[in-house]
Amino acid sequence: MNRWRIGLLGGIVSLLAIVFIISQVKDVAALGAALAQARYVYLLPTAGLLLIGLVARAIRWRVLLGGGLPLWRAFNIMNVAYLVNGVLPLRMGEVARVYLATRADPPVPVFQTASTIIVERLLDLLAVAMLLAAALAAGPVPDDLRAAAAAVAPAAFIVFLGMVLLSRRRTLALRLLAALVGRFDRAGVAGNSASGLSRLSVWFVQFLDGLLPLAQPRALLLALGWTAVAWGFSVAAGYVLMFAFYDIANWMATGLYIAAVAFSIALPAVPGNLGTYEGSILLALAATGYGEPFEVAAAFALVVHGVNLGVHVSTGIVGFIEEGISLGQLSRDVQGMGRGKVIVHDEV
Repeated sequence: MNRWRIGLLGGIVSLLAIVFIISQVKDVAALGAALAQARYVYLLPTAGLLLIGLVARAIRWRVLLGGGLPLWRAFNIMNVAYLVNGVLPLRMGEVARVYLATRADPPVPVFQTASTIIVERLLDLLAVAMLLAAALAAGPVPDDLRAAAAAVAPAAFIVFLGMVLLSRRRTLALRLLAALVGRFDRAGVAGNSASGLSRLSVWFVQFLDGLLPLAQPRALLLALGWTAVAWGFSVAAGYVLMFAFYDIANWMATGLYIAAVAFSIALPAVPGNLGTYEGSILLALAATGYGEPFEVAAAFALVVHGVNLGVHVSTGIVGFIEEGISLGQLSRDVQGMGRGKVIVHDEV
């Protein structure tokens, strides 16, 4: 029932986004002309930069796994997961990644892979927060907003380091959690503090287990470094792609629309994030002066989505071939793991 509700909500969100975009297109011919006249020569270096970014993400995942997978195997499994996320609902690609890692020799334990995925999402969340803060701090926004944005990056980094440190000090972490729950209980927010604390404690311990690999300075530096490299290539790819539709590209606009896309992926939507992906880009472009004419911005958004989807489909197909498994077989095995209550949360 919950899956159907999430799927229905995703369909509604995507439909609303698509309807909004279509309603803003005043000249269909202009949209077609923008697509026809685009300088598609820039798609090749864009795809190359995105591919290098995927390699950096695979290296980061291998670091988090403690070298538990060869780089080529980690790269293929990760790309299969990205492709599955694009064609199946409910972020099943991450469960597929857990399953495929158990097929390695030696197999990677389910919990270890799930923990690394949680850490990846936290690292990406940190990267997006810093990217968004940098874009707003450099953009044409009010001084108060610019100052607040400039404070977000260091604040997000401090919070992240604080959580990493708490992963090694469980007693202190649970005491802080109990104090927080007690404060909410006294304020009348929490219903049953005892049961609420028990459920939160279980989740919190699992969350801290996922962060534990980063408690080692070397692993933390490597994970942060490869995260910066991966997102750096993503931003570079987005910047180059702007030249396909605009005479002048802008780093601030690039960072803002890439951050917006990252947040849109976390929203319920149909597989592939159709509608929400394009809508997030259009909102970011409008905020940075690239939103007019709307037809050109819409064409750009469609091409950005298409290039990213094309890269993920291509690398995902290679991953399926290298893993020697079909989408149907993988889907059945993943559903079997789902019935076994293997749950992976994917947040951006």
